[in-house]
Amino acid sequence: MLIAALLAALFVLPRAALAPVLAAVLFAAALEWAGLCRLGRRSAWAYAATLAAVFLISEAIGLRPALLAAAALFWMAVAPLWMWRGVRAGQVTWLGASGFAVLLPAGLAVLALDPVEVLLVLVLIWVADSAAYFVGRTWGRHKLAPAISPGKSWEGVAGGLGGALAYAIILGFFTRGVAWVPFLAAAAVLFMISIVGDLFESAVKRQAGVKDSGTLLPGHGGVLDRIDSTTATLPLAALLWPMLKAGA
Repeated sequence: MLIAALLAALFVLPRAALAPVLAAVLFAAALEWAGLCRLGRRSAWAYAATLAAVFLISEAIGLRPALLAAAALFWMAVAPLWMWRGVRAGQVTWLGASGFAVLLPAGLAVLALDPVEVLLVLVLIWVADSAAYFVGRTWGRHKLAPAISPGKSWEGVAGGLGGALAYAIILGFFTRGVAWVPFLAAAAVLFMISIVGDLFESAVKRQAGVKDSGTLLPGHGGVLDRIDSTTATLPLAALLWPMLKAGA
């Protein structure tokens, strides 16, 4: 429901009106992140308001390219290393700072991409996740990260990668002048980064001792539970997409 509403806003609202809508979504997500960091009620609201304000200010003063690049570094290097060393409850300051690294660039990436481009990236993740779930549930034997997410397997990763590449191939046939090697490589990288995003939020939830990030969406958990993969994928997609179009 949340993603459907966001897509509707992307396609219906003028671009100038989209930033406040995204700020509201980020506020709700930041409120949940503050809860995972175990901040008190007042501190959590202040944290969420600050993040939403920084998002609007960053877009207004042109910090989008720098923050997208910083997000790519975070997801490709910092987050994997952090998970390998262990995400622990005592790291409140670092966990709070990571919320900005997770949420701010994702919102800026939505503004950087055209609505159709956002939709294409989301469908890539949905297709890959579905393929990973089916293959992992059927043939999964070797656990990917049992201490963080026991249900994920290397077989599921292989299935998800296959799904992502199949989707990219189908999409490529409808894209004029596609450069196949970078196009397929980008699809593979985006899928792998989506796994990092999913695992990182799972690690943060595990240290907080909760199953869901929140209860804003009854029966579906919180806002963060719906956007965990996309927070990692969208910033990198916003960086890669102009390169793919330039190489077409």
